[in-house]
Amino acid sequence: MSHPTLADWVGREAVPFPLDSVGAAADRLVASLGGGVELLGLGEPLHGGEEFLALRNRLFERLATAHGFTAVAIESSYPKARVVDEYVAGRGPASYDGVRDAGFGHGLGKLDANRELVEWVRAYNADPARPVPLRFYGFDIPTGAAGNAGPRQVLHFALDYLSGVDPAGGARHRWRVDPLLGPDADWENPEQFADPTKRVGLSPSAAALRVATEDLISELRMRQPELVAETDADRYAEALHSAATARQLLSYHAEYARNAGPGGPLGIRDVLMADNLAHIVSRERGRGKVLAFAHNGHLQRGELVAWESWRKALGAEPFGWWPAGAHLDRLLGPRYAVIGSAVGVSEANGIGQPEPGTLEARLTAAPGPARFVPTHRGEGLPAAEVAALPTRSGSATNLSYVPLTARSLADFDWLAVLDESAYNRGGPPLPPRAADR
Repeated sequence: MSHPTLADWVGREAVPFPLDSVGAAADRLVASLGGGVELLGLGEPLHGGEEFLALRNRLFERLATAHGFTAVAIESSYPKARVVDEYVAGRGPASYDGVRDAGFGHGLGKLDANRELVEWVRAYNADPARPVPLRFYGFDIPTGAAGNAGPRQVLHFALDYLSGVDPAGGARHRWRVDPLLGPDADWENPEQFADPTKRVGLSPSAAALRVATEDLISELRMRQPELVAETDADRYAEALHSAATARQLLSYHAEYARNAGPGGPLGIRDVLMADNLAHIVSRERGRGKVLAFAHNGHLQRGELVAWESWRKALGAEPFGWWPAGAHLDRLLGPRYAVIGSAVGVSEANGIGQPEPGTLEARLTAAPGPARFVPTHRGEGLPAAEVAALPTRSGSATNLSYVPLTARSLADFDWLAVLDESAYNRGGPPLPPRAADR
């Protein structure tokens, strides 16, 4: 369908819904995607929007109960999330408090909405009438107590697997790897953000560790028939993926130590995110589909250009990189679909009314308080009007907020647009606005 104006597009195709009853609107969205989608991304326009977490929770509930989704993956540490997956399966700690810190990166376990999501999944799995249990994943780079982690956790996961089949072979690799790892505090040292001399990714030990990791991966691959026969294909794939994650993480630390600008490490991080999601989709294939939740920027199909407020905070020149969504678009093709999100107003996050003529102003003019709007990847929309779209102003206090642009119409299959959003319950305090200091 072609639309003569953007107002006509929004007026005809927006699907309004209340946040506490997303089901019927979600059904229409899923029906439009067809049956081939294996991975559905849901973006958030900022970190710190409570209503976007609520939308994620309600959407996943509908997808799991009505549309064959069996897993949710969030922008949190991939290896740490195994602790949460054990919990939702009814194993491990007896309460959420036992996984709140150990099972999440970046303090995300403290968010009330994440607790609610995890507890809902656990309750779902405890119902004997549910034949296929749900899984919980993280798909971000491994994190530690003070920042991005070293490779110990993922390497030891692979080594433990190999040792379970071949104790001598596992010990041989472990004797080589462990002396090279050094203290975790060296990899996570927060001083490295300001002082490049504190970065260990190009040290002789790190270089030797990259070779040792390659050799571990080679042995796992060469012995695949034997190892799968002794364990199973899923456990083998998880061990091999953990070793590959360690390799990517070491490349991240090496690129970071080169101090050539933020684009390189961020690009490697997004490649790792895409690899994690592709692995998750592979694990769920035959069981069901996956919902992935992260910042819009990580899930969009087009190049991610650092937004001005964040670039200024880093003191960096303009730079960009290819996000996970761009890689997934190539890896999965039509099996990947993505919903971008936008907000009208968020007083708590320093976001005022969108300026007239901006995409957010046009979208929030449709009935709400929330609505899904198909983009058709820009097809059938008035090209001249799209090209002339202004970009709204950013946030006065939350550097993670990124407004929509004309490019967003091609980057996402649908947009989820909310009139307003509060700040995350349980989130860390935002810095004060300049006027309030």
